[in-house]
Amino acid sequence: QVQLVESGGCFVQRGGSLRLSCTASEFSFRSYAMSWYRQAPGKERELVASIAITGGTTIYGDSVKGRFTISRDNAKNTVYLQMNGLKPEDTAVYYCRARSYPDDYWGQGTQVTVSS
Repeated sequence: QVQLVESGGCFVQRGGSLRLSCTASEFSFRSYAMSWYRQAPGKERELVASIAITGGTTIYGDSVKGRFTISRDNAKNTVYLQMNGLKPEDTAVYYCRARSYPDDYWGQGTQVTVSS
């Protein structure tokens, strides 16, 4: 059974840092583009960051550019999201996504709460 398991979410103060992890199982992780999305209460899910199969290409949402960094370790089947300079508006459930057409997998999410 394909699984994406996120971890690392917690409560943090404004300006703090967190690193989220997403570990994959039961599929060929190195063949999938990986992304982080987030969804705040009452808002649509939005792209935070994406990373290509080899890790050579990354894309970031405008609101996190310069603060967040996505990376991957294909040997560990894990994608990371390093979040620095956290703001209250970063409060959301963060989801991991794996895509390789036609496959499209999502994790269950991890809560990040940033105090004001």
